[in-house]
Amino acid sequence: MFKTIRSFSRYIPWVLCIFFAILSGLHLQMRHHGIDAYLWFGLFTFLSVVGFKDVTQKKHAILRNYPVSGHLRFLFETFRPEIRQYLLESDNEKLPFSRNQRALVYQRAKGASDKRPLGTIEDTYKSGTEWLAHTINPVGHIQPGDLRVTVGGASCLKPYSISIFNVSAMSFGSLSANAIMALNKGAKMGGFAHDTGEGSVSDYHRRYDGDLIWELGSGYFGCRTAEGHFDPKKFAKVASEPQIKMIEIKISQGAKPGHGGVLPAAKITPEIARTRGIPMGVDCNSPAGHSAFHSPLELMQFITQLRELSGGKPVGFKLCIGKISEWFAILKAMLETKVVPDFIVIDGSEGGTGAAPVEFVDHVGTPMRDGLRLVHMTLIGVGLREQVKLGVAGKIISAFDIARACAIGADWCNSARGFMFAVGCIQARSCHTDLCPTGVATQDTMRQQALDPEDKSHRVFHYHQNTLIALGELLVAAGFAHTDELTANAIIRRNERGIAVPLDKNLLQLESGELLTRDAHIHLNQHFDGLGDYWSSATHTHW
Repeated sequence: MFKTIRSFSRYIPWVLCIFFAILSGLHLQMRHHGIDAYLWFGLFTFLSVVGFKDVTQKKHAILRNYPVSGHLRFLFETFRPEIRQYLLESDNEKLPFSRNQRALVYQRAKGASDKRPLGTIEDTYKSGTEWLAHTINPVGHIQPGDLRVTVGGASCLKPYSISIFNVSAMSFGSLSANAIMALNKGAKMGGFAHDTGEGSVSDYHRRYDGDLIWELGSGYFGCRTAEGHFDPKKFAKVASEPQIKMIEIKISQGAKPGHGGVLPAAKITPEIARTRGIPMGVDCNSPAGHSAFHSPLELMQFITQLRELSGGKPVGFKLCIGKISEWFAILKAMLETKVVPDFIVIDGSEGGTGAAPVEFVDHVGTPMRDGLRLVHMTLIGVGLREQVKLGVAGKIISAFDIARACAIGADWCNSARGFMFAVGCIQARSCHTDLCPTGVATQDTMRQQALDPEDKSHRVFHYHQNTLIALGELLVAAGFAHTDELTANAIIRRNERGIAVPLDKNLLQLESGELLTRDAHIHLNQHFDGLGDYWSSATHTHW
C-alpha cells in the first residue's frame, strides 16, 4: 500500500495544480474579483497544461515521471554553475580558476589592494606545493618597463622588444569587438603585445594602434585565396603594417591540438567576413593541418618566406607538444636547413579560452610546463637556444606563475583568460553559446554594449602593470635583476614523498651540444627510458 502511494506521489504537484485551477475557476464564477484572482487562475491552468504535455511527451523521461515538478531539475541544472561559483566553491578550488585567482586579477585590474590577511590558506605541506627560494640580502628595485626581452635572430631585420607579460591569442569572432578594443588599448597604454588569434587583424585591433602579433592559422584568414590557401601578396600587404610586430604560425593550440574547426554560416557577420577574407553564407573551415607546408623542411621554408614577405619581422610558430618525435623532427630540420625561427610559443593543454570537445580538453596535448622544458632543454642540446626566444601560454595569472615559467625555460608569458577576467569575464563558462553575461565572448550587439572599452582598457593596463610590479618584487626578494636569471633550482617543490627539493631535480637536463653527439639518445634516455628512441627515429624530411 505504502509503495503504491509513494509511486503516485510524484504526480501530486500536477494534481494540485489541476485542483487549484478548478477551485480558482469556480471562485471566479461566484463573484467579482480583482486582477490577482485571474492571475492565480491563469498560473494554475498554465501549469496544469504543462503537466499534461509532460506526461504525453516522449523526449524527457524525468518529465514524464514527474510532471511539472521535473522542470525544477532543468532549472537548477541551468543555474548550477552560478550556484556553485557563488555559494559552494571554496576560495582555492580551481574550476578552472579558483576564486582567489579571479579575485587577484579583479583587484589588480581595478587598482584595489591585493593583500591577503592572516596568512596563506594553502596547505604548504601537501605534495606539489611550490615556492620561490628567497635571499637574505635582497637589493635593488625593478620597474615594469625593465622586464622586456628582444625577439629576433640573425636573419631578423626588425627585432621586437616584447614585454615579459602579454595578451595571448584570442580572435575577433571569439571575443566581441568591444573586448578586442579594450585589450588593444590596454596593450597600447602598457607597452605590451596583443596576439590577434587566428581570426586575423580586424578594424578593432587597429583602432588604438597597440602592438600586434599576427597569428597565422591553417585557415590563413586575412591572407587567403578563394580556395582557402595562403596568398603571399595579401600577407605581405597586412604584414607590412607598422602595428604588426611579429608573425606567429599556429601549428596547434592547447585547447584542441590536432582538431580543426568550423564557423557556421549563420554566425558569419559582414565584419567577420571582411576581417577573415571569407564569403558570407558559407561555412568557414579551419583545417586541422596546414596546406602551405607538409613536412619539417617545408615549415622551415615557409618561415623563410614569411620573413622575406614581412620585411624581416620576427617569425616563429606556436604549438602544443604532442608526439615528441615530431618536435625532434622540427629540431633536425633547423639543423639541416640552418633556418631558425625567431621564437616559439609553447601552448599548454591546460589552456583554452573558447570551447572544444571534452576529450580534447581533458585528454589531448602536453601540459605547458612539460612541453616548455622539453623544448627549452632540447634547443640547448642542439646548440640553438640562444637564437630562439620562447613564449608560453597556459593558465598564467599571477607573478609567481610567470616566475615559475621563466625558471623552467620561458623568455616571456602570454595570458588569455587572465586578461579576459581583467575586462570583466566572471567565468560563467558560456563562451560557446553567444550568451556571455558580461559581453566579452559574444557577437550579440546588445550584450557586448555592456562592456565599455574605455573603462576596461584601463583595467587591462592596471592588471598588466600591477602583475609586473609584483613580479619585480619577487625577483628582488630572490636576488635577481631579471627573469632571464631565473633557473629551475630557484623554485622549490614538495615531491610525492613530502620532501622539498629544487624543481630541476625532476626535470630534463641537457648540456649545450649534447644532442649533436653520437650519444644523444643515451643522454635523453637518462630522463626516461625511450626518449632517446624518439630522437633516433625522427627525421627532418617528414613528421
